Amino acid sequence: MFDVIGKKRWFFAFSALITIPGLIFILLTPFTNGEAGLKFSIDYTGGTTWSIRFADPDVTADEVRAALADLDQPDAQVTKTGRGFFDIRLSKLDLRGVEPTPTPVPTLQPSPSASAGPSGSPSASPAASATAAPSTTPVASPTPAASASPTPAPSATPAPSASPAPSGSPVPTGSPEPTPIPGSNTQVPTTGEIGRIATGLQQELGPIAEQASLSSIGAVVSSDLVNQAILLILVGSLGILGWITLRFRDVKMGVCALISLLHDVIVVLGFFAIVGTLFDVEIDGLFVTAMLTVIGFSVHDTIVVFDRVRENKVRHAGEPFAEIVNHSVLQTFGRSITTSFTVVLTLTALLLFGGSATEEFVLALLIGIISGTYSSIFNASPLLVVWQEWEDRRHGRLVAPRNPRRASA
Repeated sequence: MFDVIGKKRWFFAFSALITIPGLIFILLTPFTNGEAGLKFSIDYTGGTTWSIRFADPDVTADEVRAALADLDQPDAQVTKTGRGFFDIRLSKLDLRGVEPTPTPVPTLQPSPSASAGPSGSPSASPAASATAAPSTTPVASPTPAASASPTPAPSATPAPSASPAPSGSPVPTGSPEPTPIPGSNTQVPTTGEIGRIATGLQQELGPIAEQASLSSIGAVVSSDLVNQAILLILVGSLGILGWITLRFRDVKMGVCALISLLHDVIVVLGFFAIVGTLFDVEIDGLFVTAMLTVIGFSVHDTIVVFDRVRENKVRHAGEPFAEIVNHSVLQTFGRSITTSFTVVLTLTALLLFGGSATEEFVLALLIGIISGTYSSIFNASPLLVVWQEWEDRRHGRLVAPRNPRRASA
């Protein structure tokens, strides 16, 4: 019979071997300001991503990068995919069209000629004009004189027709309609800052044949996503800890399951930190979904083993705890491997034929499920034995010698 618990130190050493390098790269992320370690997409950092394909298939990523530098985007990141598309990452741009600034109504300034009465005297007031009008020629009637432009003389109630709109206020009628937001479809934008960049690229490198996507996320939205991602993982982990502890009436099982989950999270994050440093692979909003799925799958295997441990403690009372756990692991080993293998086959097919849109998501699931199966069998269960034996020694309980036996169905 294979003695899993007896070789626990080898399994712990292997776990350290696959987690420590990844953990180092994870810690490099804040110290290198993102130059090494995890690479975050605009879902977490904010910015604009643009996927386009030029009509000229010979255009290279270096040419696109040089053209963007000439268009005031020297920090643009350009990656050419296998289908001829260029994945361009820019600083955050306003994807809305530039709306014309409303032209204010010019303020009418009184002039001496406008304030003058029918006699042509600049000091004539409207009242004087009105009284003198009947004795003069018919041209200087009171009606046109009163409806002339406003004069500097103050009046009790300003005439609504003579007072212009406040300076700088938009005109209610005649203002242009807002330009529709481009980028929500596959139309190459022509307005705004992104439209200026698109026009410049086409003048430099030829027409853009196809646009696959265009999206922009602000810093506020991205910070909310980061906070929600951390909160989801913490709440999920604490919920699993509480439920397993309540279910098995043993806090050791809950903590051991949580440690195995932490192992899986570090393995997945470390893997993406390494490939992000070497190959600029980014993690996007779906990464949190993948991590929660990995956590759920991993704890499922752990619960299966721990449930069998609880049954065998009653069935084989008096036997050493390490032998009971080893017996339980071997009883559930075939089920765990078969279940994980079928999921791995499906994820491998998705990774090979599912397209580039879900590559990072499927890859995170694949790495996490393999790690979760390993940690449930070779980390959580041996760790439970180590803890139990430490408690037995601390309380002076005699630990019976182990005599591993063959597992029965």
